[in-house]
Amino acid sequence: MANPKHRHSSARGGIRRTHWKLKLAALSRCEQCQAPKLPHHACSNCGSYRGRKVFEVNN
Repeated sequence: MANPKHRHSSARGGIRRTHWKLKLAALSRCEQCQAPKLPHHACSNCGSYRGRKVFEVNN
């Protein structure tokens, strides 16, 4: 297995790590209440999933 022969500078390591960012979660709108929600998840605002009531929301 190859081993590094010289130390990388911190700037070079920073250039390599430029793409180590967190991505924003993709949000979609609920069909019932139009609140933002995660795709393929039940809506936490109204409790529906794909047009059906899945759970009761306690407010």
